[in-house]
Amino acid sequence: MACGGVGRAADAKALGFDPARLQRLDAVVQQHVDRKEIAGGIMYIARDGRTAHLKTYGMQDIEAGKPMAPDTIFRIASMSKAVTSIAVMMLYEEGKFRLTDPVSKYIPAFKNSVVAVKPTDANPAKPGKTYATEPAKRGIRIRDLLTHTAGLTYGTGGLAEADYKAANLTGWNFTAKNETIAEAINRLATLPLHGQPGEVYQYGYSTDVLGYLVEVVSGMPLDQFFAQRIFGPLKMVDSCFYLPPEKVSRLANVYGWEGGKLVLKETPANSLYVTGPRKCFSGGAGLLSTANDYGRLLQMLLNGGELDGVRILGPKTVALMHENHTGDKYKGDTGAFGLGFWVMNDVGFYGEVGSKGSYGWGSAYFPQYLVDPKERMVAFFMTQHMPAGGLDLNQRFKVLVYQALVK
Repeated sequence: MACGGVGRAADAKALGFDPARLQRLDAVVQQHVDRKEIAGGIMYIARDGRTAHLKTYGMQDIEAGKPMAPDTIFRIASMSKAVTSIAVMMLYEEGKFRLTDPVSKYIPAFKNSVVAVKPTDANPAKPGKTYATEPAKRGIRIRDLLTHTAGLTYGTGGLAEADYKAANLTGWNFTAKNETIAEAINRLATLPLHGQPGEVYQYGYSTDVLGYLVEVVSGMPLDQFFAQRIFGPLKMVDSCFYLPPEKVSRLANVYGWEGGKLVLKETPANSLYVTGPRKCFSGGAGLLSTANDYGRLLQMLLNGGELDGVRILGPKTVALMHENHTGDKYKGDTGAFGLGFWVMNDVGFYGEVGSKGSYGWGSAYFPQYLVDPKERMVAFFMTQHMPAGGLDLNQRFKVLVYQALVK
């Protein structure tokens, strides 16, 4: 079982970690806390399904003097994408669709997608527009959504940005939306794409479209599908889209680095995860979770789809998820992307310590996670820090984890 308790030095040593080298990891994180660059966080490392290291640092709430706790609840933003990708692959395993199916087969609003392009004499902009459009060469496929090659961004930076703003579809945070995910995605489908499907990696609303796809295909609201099909079976007791009143006190404050200092950005009292409309379930960035819960999710993936006798996915499906599906289209991190996260195909190309076959992702709130099948390891750093202000602790922690692994 992942995250079974606070890792002791004896446990770490038995699992192949040098306790003295793990202290380097703790020291670096604590230095950031002491320098008031971050408020606090949680470091989690498991190997062979056992906790090697689980440590809290700093504060959940600086102003109230409340320390970070093992059961602190975090906004996990894009770490939600792993959950949604798992849900999609569960339905795929049930024969509900093929990954090569056009999404318009299930969400008809995407049937006649067009792509925003620069105007030419042969293809001028329509009145009132600064861009022209051309028909998509083919429809968006489900696999395009899983790999972020669907032509969807987060609404900004493209030729049609003004129309996305007018449609209230910019940015990843859906907590303020007083509408369902169905309404948001069907409106999204009327807007021009920012790239031809399958041709370019563009990070954005693809996983939110997948969340709505889960609703359509399963016949269940996304929050209920997650609760009944993933969170309940995996005993992820604190994972949800919006907090119930009895758990609000466990939600960490958000701090960010601005103007050379740490600034309070959000508290439970002004968080839309607590006070918002609670209607729009963002599969791309909407979930809340804890270290224990997210550790259980990742351990299930590391185990090939099973945890504590409960099987969520088959091993072949999990293996497919962490193959490279994008060729050389993905330019970030490792240069390879699977069905929901980066994957490590070539450690030398990546240029940092790691393992071939590992995979992971992160969050706008600064956390990062990795799953390493070769080393039978899960590791992540949880915090609530946005904007990052140039800090790279969320990437350096991976080096500090690997340097402590000696057997």
